[in-house]
Amino acid sequence: MTSAPLPHDPLWPRAGSWPAPADAPADLALLGVPTWRTSLSTTGAHATPAAVREALRRYSPALIRGADGAPVDLGALDVVDHGDVDEPDGPEGEARARAAVGAALAGARAVVALGGDNALTVPVALGAWGDDVATAGLVTFDAHYDLRDGVSNGSPVRRLIEAGLDPSRVVQLGIADFANSAAYARRARDLGITVVTLDELRARGNGAAGLADVVREALDVAGAAGGPVHLDVDVDVCDRSVAPGCPASVPGGLAAWELRALVRAAATDHRVRSVDLAEVDATADTPDGRTVRLAALCVLEVLAGLALRPR
Repeated sequence: MTSAPLPHDPLWPRAGSWPAPADAPADLALLGVPTWRTSLSTTGAHATPAAVREALRRYSPALIRGADGAPVDLGALDVVDHGDVDEPDGPEGEARARAAVGAALAGARAVVALGGDNALTVPVALGAWGDDVATAGLVTFDAHYDLRDGVSNGSPVRRLIEAGLDPSRVVQLGIADFANSAAYARRARDLGITVVTLDELRARGNGAAGLADVVREALDVAGAAGGPVHLDVDVDVCDRSVAPGCPASVPGGLAAWELRALVRAAATDHRVRSVDLAEVDATADTPDGRTVRLAALCVLEVLAGLALRPR
């Protein structure tokens, strides 16, 4: 990504200048969980949390129109940055990540975990759910089922189910043709997972309002038992033209605006307390850093959702 000096304007504050945690409660906690060692494809995803933090400085924390039509300054929300979990892969690393997520969430309304590959979804979700796994729910924005055997970035959904998550409260949006095997499609069906394919999502979406309706239905399924819902945002659900830094992104995926609309719609719901951003490899991005910039915008979309939550 290019790193030209950014201009200073006192009337145009920048996002991303967030302090370390303090005693006061926060609206959003940010945490880096740079998993990468079990990735099925070569990746430098461990470099992504730092890159996303840098990219956030390119944006302002402002919504042009809030619920009442007036501008909303997201800078008025309290955001804290807990830094990165050291070496979060493997049993000991996952234990550290789980503890860090639990600690971050104890002092905030929601937590966003910056990956890293999709392996981070396991410790982040379990750390956020704590003792509520039996009533928890999961929504994924992902082109892939992530139901593979073994331990990798292709297995988090299967591993969470084995850890006690009821598969009837798993909803997967954006599952794509030619990106999965028939065997894993049958596994998802046999488990009772709710799947909305990429084509179905597009057909039902019909603009931001339509996408919000699909998300609302997904959260009603995932949150049916009254427990917390974790949101897994795998950026490779997007078209390769806007997410070239995702090793598994393909032509024909979601547009950037569609992913942003989905993330904001989910974050507006009080049942979503934890979010992870996965599968962005900052070292494989284009020179203009478009994939990392999209991931940074997803952080801001979560913050926007928090600001727009019904009181």
